[in-house]
Amino acid sequence: MNNLTIGPAAIIFALTAGISLFALYRNPRLINRFAMRPYQVSRGRDLETVITSGFVHGDMSHLFFNLFTFYFFAFQMERFLGPAAFLLLYLLGLIVSSVCSIVKERNNSRYATIGASGAISAVLFAYIVYFPASKLIIFPIPIPIPAFLFAIGYVGYSMWAAKQNRDNVNHDAHLCGAATGLAFVLAIDPGAFMNLLS
Repeated sequence: MNNLTIGPAAIIFALTAGISLFALYRNPRLINRFAMRPYQVSRGRDLETVITSGFVHGDMSHLFFNLFTFYFFAFQMERFLGPAAFLLLYLLGLIVSSVCSIVKERNNSRYATIGASGAISAVLFAYIVYFPASKLIIFPIPIPIPAFLFAIGYVGYSMWAAKQNRDNVNHDAHLCGAATGLAFVLAIDPGAFMNLLS
C-alpha cells in the first residue's frame, strides 16, 4: 500500500482556507490580530505578523482568488521543485513582500496589510519562468493568455496601480512577490532563464 504524503502546498492551502474562513465568519478580531502593520514591525513589535498576515483575508473574493491561483500553480510547482524548495519559495515570497510593505509604509501608523498575494505571486512567476508558453485563463476573461504575456501585463498593471493608490490592494506586495519568484529561480536554476530567453 502506498504511503499518503501530504506536502507543504496542501498544508498551506488548508491552513489558509481554514484560518481565513474562521476569521471571516467566527472571529473577525483575528483578522486585526494577524494583520501586518509596517509601523509596528519596523519598531520591533508584532514580528510574527510578517507570516500570520498571509493566512487571513479581507473577504471571500480576496480569499477565493488567492486560493484559486494557488490551487492551479502551487501544487504543480511543488511537484516540479520538490517540497522543500517549494516551501522555501513560498515563505520567501511572503517575507519579502512583507518587507517591501514595511519599507514603504514604516511611518504610516494607520497602514495594515493581509493576504497571501505576495507569496502566491512568487509561486506564479517561478511557474512562468519554467512554463512560459503555457496558457493562463484570467477570470473572468475566458481567453487563454500565454504566460509570458500575462507576466508583462501583470507587472505593468501592478506598477501603474501602485502609483495610483486608489484601492485597498497591496500592489507593491504583488510586485515584490513576483520579483522574489524570478530571483529564486535565478538563484537555484539560472539555466531556466537561458531557456526562457532562447
